[in-house]
Amino acid sequence: MVKDLSSTPACELDKFIRDHLLPDSSFHAEARADVDFIGAFLKERCFQGATHPVRVSRVVMGGSYDEHTALKSKSEAKMVVFLNNLTSFEEQLKRRGEFVEEIRKHLCQLQDEKPFKVKFEVQSSEEPNSRSLTFKLSSPELQQEVEFDVQPAYDVLYELRNNKYAELYLYNKIYAQLIHECTTLKKEGEFSICFTDLRQNFLEDRAPKLKNLIRLVKHWYQLCKEKLGKPLPPQYALELLTVYAWESGSRDCEFNTAQGFRTVLELVTKYKWLRIYWTVYYDFRKTKVSEYLHKMLQKVRPVILDPADPTRNVAGTNLLGWGLLAKEAASWLQSSCFRNCDTCHVGPWGVPMKVEIPQDCVLL
Repeated sequence: MVKDLSSTPACELDKFIRDHLLPDSSFHAEARADVDFIGAFLKERCFQGATHPVRVSRVVMGGSYDEHTALKSKSEAKMVVFLNNLTSFEEQLKRRGEFVEEIRKHLCQLQDEKPFKVKFEVQSSEEPNSRSLTFKLSSPELQQEVEFDVQPAYDVLYELRNNKYAELYLYNKIYAQLIHECTTLKKEGEFSICFTDLRQNFLEDRAPKLKNLIRLVKHWYQLCKEKLGKPLPPQYALELLTVYAWESGSRDCEFNTAQGFRTVLELVTKYKWLRIYWTVYYDFRKTKVSEYLHKMLQKVRPVILDPADPTRNVAGTNLLGWGLLAKEAASWLQSSCFRNCDTCHVGPWGVPMKVEIPQDCVLL
């Protein structure tokens, strides 16, 4: 049974994470082997013999699976099936149903053909011709499971896939295409899955203790979700808020976990002032991208732009949900997990509510 987080003293939060939140390493190793096999299987089998040129170029894991922020017991992840020979984001949108059915057909065949290291189940949809597809890997003995959301995607980054340090102007060119199609189709944020590689890279080399802080924040979020039972802001917004808190307030690999946790919750309580973005993969130097970023960053807050997709405000538009979460966060700030063993309160890092928008930059 998981110990109550709110009654855990600040000095014991690292132990709480180790004892209650870290996933079982043996399950993770077996699940990874099965996932690698599934990815190779889909690449070999999907669309073979089809008259159209679309084929699977690669399969990439996203979400908690590869971010090393998975929680014990149950986690959610993404399996992105990248497709080559598509010509646009719009083509991915129009043919999504066709691609999902092809992937579903082969996953169901695989379920019947191969014994897996852990239990493998393709989830059946309640809706006919559903555009969603999930499967689950689980171990009843270890009480661990990972649910994968399978999504086909236009492989727009194929040429840059092995270049982790590609020049920004190459990404900005792709983002200009994304912005043009998204605004034309009125589908902003719809194609963020195409940039899964960059989202993974954004977190991959972070300090292990920061990843554990993200685990703690995710666990807190799940507790809030169980208690409030209403639509809350996306969990990914809280993950990015945690990264921002650490980048702006600490950057130390060995920080005080309670201090980091408190900072994140205080940011949640001040959601109406949040304006956060990163210029890791896109910036203000290409005219079309710069104009779009200025427009996005002037929108009603909270604004937390996906570091891998400038068209996606991860904070969403559910202000009621933010209000509920902020109220819960405020009540948590009085709990034992923010008191040291000597009962003194742990203070937050000094973190600004917003990232300033550059006014003068060279445009290309």
